[in-house]
Amino acid sequence: MRAVVQTVSRASVTVAGEVVGEIADGLLVLLGVTHTDDAATAETMARKVYELRILDDERSAADAHAPVLVVSQFTLYGDVRKGRRPSWTAAAPGELAEPMVTVFAEALRARGATVATGVFGAHMLVESVNVGPRTVLIDL
Repeated sequence: MRAVVQTVSRASVTVAGEVVGEIADGLLVLLGVTHTDDAATAETMARKVYELRILDDERSAADAHAPVLVVSQFTLYGDVRKGRRPSWTAAAPGELAEPMVTVFAEALRARGATVATGVFGAHMLVESVNVGPRTVLIDL
């Protein structure tokens, strides 16, 4: 599992002209799933993201009660080492990835996080205003 975590003053996801998820003063998480990921991986990633001390004064989202916007992002597993066309073979297929994204979001909620999400597999417009800027890549 791979996550790009950004601190944001605001972030939103729009699908077909409708805002389906939005937050203010929290974390935007772009989440990629690979073939070997399971529920334990998703729960570990949720703990890592929620307790990551990336906010002001070295606080975590858990410390600050900051919301999290989770957006599935299979392209995080794009491989561009050969040629100009990315290979997506490391990305899990939708039937495996979607449940893991759900487990990740539910694991955040179980830790007390306010969580908004995009729509898995949809064409999403993601808008964000990065603060800091602070962006961290987590690879499990």
